[in-house]
Amino acid sequence: MTAQAQRFREFKMPDVGEGLTEAEILKWYVAVGDTVHDGQVICEVETAKAAVELPIPYDGVVTEIRFDEGTTVDVGTPIIVVDAGGDDAPQATAAETPEPAAAPAAPAAPAGGEPPAGEAPKREAVLVGYGVAPSSTTRRPRKQAAPAAQAPAAQAPAPAVPAAVPAPAAPTGLNGHGAPAGGDRPLAKPPVRKLAKDLGIDLTTVVPTGPNGVVTREDVRAAAEPQAPAPAAAEPVVSAAPEAGTAWSPAGREVRTPIKGVRKATAQAMVASAFTAPHVTEFVTFDITRSMKLVQELKADPAFAGLKVSPLLLVAKALLVAIRRNPQVNSAWDDAAQEIVQKSYVNLGIAAATPRGLIVPNIKDAQDRTLPELAAALGDLVTTAREGKTSPAAMQGGTVTITNVGVFGVDTGTPILNPGESAILAFGAVKLQPWVHKGKVKPRQVTTLALSFDHRLVDGELGSKVLADIAAVLEQPKRLLTWA
Repeated sequence: MTAQAQRFREFKMPDVGEGLTEAEILKWYVAVGDTVHDGQVICEVETAKAAVELPIPYDGVVTEIRFDEGTTVDVGTPIIVVDAGGDDAPQATAAETPEPAAAPAAPAAPAGGEPPAGEAPKREAVLVGYGVAPSSTTRRPRKQAAPAAQAPAAQAPAPAVPAAVPAPAAPTGLNGHGAPAGGDRPLAKPPVRKLAKDLGIDLTTVVPTGPNGVVTREDVRAAAEPQAPAPAAAEPVVSAAPEAGTAWSPAGREVRTPIKGVRKATAQAMVASAFTAPHVTEFVTFDITRSMKLVQELKADPAFAGLKVSPLLLVAKALLVAIRRNPQVNSAWDDAAQEIVQKSYVNLGIAAATPRGLIVPNIKDAQDRTLPELAAALGDLVTTAREGKTSPAAMQGGTVTITNVGVFGVDTGTPILNPGESAILAFGAVKLQPWVHKGKVKPRQVTTLALSFDHRLVDGELGSKVLADIAAVLEQPKRLLTWA
């Protein structure tokens, strides 16, 4: 077994963040039979924080890919097997497969080391997604009504089932998808089991269409739909019931998306923040015409050649100036130590909408950057976020955040703080409006800022000063020089 373990190397799902427990496989870059080398990127996964590419630390040939794209896998679960070479032949491991006495450990290597052994063992191994099993390719033991072991099930497509699990009576007990139709517990995630229970559906009667024989929500709903016409066959009087039911049934008119990845993490963080930090939001509407003119001038400045210059750049710089004038706003509440931590650095977060959900990467030590450096950092941050390549480290350690709701034509909002941060600034749409300028009503570029802050850290006076300073800088951009 030692030599065999050295030959077939398993690569386990790593913790690519800090304390993450699972990740979804977005895309495989290799297939069974491909040769891989140490450091080669084999797949892309999405955690609760970001999409990350995983390199493999082995040289060899891919013999098994345990999970399909779109599958969420627990950290520590083997996801791919590589034949790194060795003295033992795959046939030697295959001889151990039908040994029921070694059920927890014997099937570990053959499922990945013997591709011709049939697809069923692979499908069973793939389903080790609900917890890290002690063996690499065996399913976690399930509760059984009859614990007594029966005859070895080597002839049935379930060699990866532990010996304590009764084998199906005959191969005909399988439903054509590699999943047991009865006797063994159907493979489904807890939310799917709850849905089946709520709808009164017996999972053993459901035909699975998910990867490797997993019952999905759609399978349960599909099984629920024929329940109405079933009595109609025996009772012709109610044969019109199914058609009448479609008038009010939501089936086919609802789209359900699993809550996972970045969206799930964002939801949890926002709920935690909203019910932990007492939020206060203040607003200011002002004339931003001079800053808008400055933006156009900077675009033509050779110092900004190749850089994206936008009003958001000046808003970010104005916020940094306001923090320098009011450093107490850049603090954090340490509940465990019962301390307020004032920070001398500003990790400026920029909320970015991506196809996977809202993320907030931050610019480290933004207070030390010149205006061109800040423009470059903003451009890189937005580009990386849109490509889905933001690293978990880029989203950690933020102190304050800006959210630009104006790009959607929204005047302003009441943003929720990111956990651990003291303030978040919402930048509204810039619109041409009648405004009193030098004693006369003229069309001017006007916008509204909203500042939400943690009232445990920032009282009304401090929050008002910070917001007023930001508006003052943007109304008179020359203050970027006089106040810096």
